[in-house]
Amino acid sequence: MDLAEIGRRLELQDLYTDYVACLDTDALERWPEFFIEDCVYRITSAENHEAGLPLGLIYATSKNMLKDRVSALREANIYEPQCYRHLVSGLRTEPDGLDASDVTASFLVVRTMQDGAMILFAAGRYLDRVVRTASGWKFARKIVVLDSRRIDTLLAIPL
Repeated sequence: MDLAEIGRRLELQDLYTDYVACLDTDALERWPEFFIEDCVYRITSAENHEAGLPLGLIYATSKNMLKDRVSALREANIYEPQCYRHLVSGLRTEPDGLDASDVTASFLVVRTMQDGAMILFAAGRYLDRVVRTASGWKFARKIVVLDSRRIDTLLAIPL
């Protein structure tokens, strides 16, 4: 592995670390900034992904749609206060030139409710396409593939 590849891996690790920190600290207004303008964000089950079914539980095709989702979470949705902790591991990259890469990673999300009860909220993998922009690496596509088709109805916060 050459120095450029090591640098790319460290930059991508920082992207994922910053991404989940944004979600875990409820800084959702910053979340769309991790994406390019014409991005795709989708949450789907492994079963639907393997069957090639394109729609998902959450489906957005632009950064503006992600901003709308955050606005809805802040202004329209009513739900019990809760916090999340994302654990991301197994980051694997397949570079496509200097400025793009396909990235896969495993994730777990633990949800803690106001009363302290914790559950394993979601587990799965990210299937992402990242591109280098003038302001750093951004997601062009983030497909969140859940291991289980059993989804909590409180799936409102991005994964």
